[in-house]
Amino acid sequence: MLYKFTKRVFDILFSLSVLTVLFFPMLLIGLLIKISSKGPILYTWKVVGKNGVFFNSFKFRTMVSNADELKEELKTKNEMSGPFFKMKNDPRINWIGSILRKFSLDELPQFMSVLQGTMSVVGPRPPLQSEFKNFSDFQKKKLAVKPGITCLWQVEGRNSISDADEWIEKDLEYISKRSFIFDIIIILRTIFTVFKGTGK
Repeated sequence: MLYKFTKRVFDILFSLSVLTVLFFPMLLIGLLIKISSKGPILYTWKVVGKNGVFFNSFKFRTMVSNADELKEELKTKNEMSGPFFKMKNDPRINWIGSILRKFSLDELPQFMSVLQGTMSVVGPRPPLQSEFKNFSDFQKKKLAVKPGITCLWQVEGRNSISDADEWIEKDLEYISKRSFIFDIIIILRTIFTVFKGTGK
């Protein structure tokens, strides 16, 4: 109970700090997205949260405006097993999007979801609603806790894991070990990863 309360307080304070400090850089990112390609600044991210609850979050748009439609044409090039989609050098990503993804800057709007309480700073990454439809019972176990912006999978195997169940196992490892100290360690490792620019 204490962990749950501490985690929520931390989520609110950390998110407010990030959104305040990076307010003007986020405005600049929005402007660059707007002038560099057609389409909205934000991408509506239709995902699934704790206990299978559907909700919408937001990311900075990093792809062409009809990316979801084009995804169907690229399914044969999927490099991730199971219900997830992952592809190196995805042709749907625009030039500004590749920079944002490299440094995980496209994730910044999700801190609004943390403030709303649908996400946490640290937790298993939420699956897309379209992916959730094909989840096995084992994969659904990751929905036992609130999803997060960063997680153990992102700092330990984000670009190397191609097996869906291996990804889920990382999420379940986090769930079994979660604590306030463990969350702080993951956040610090995430910051190091962001500065290295190893995001995709």
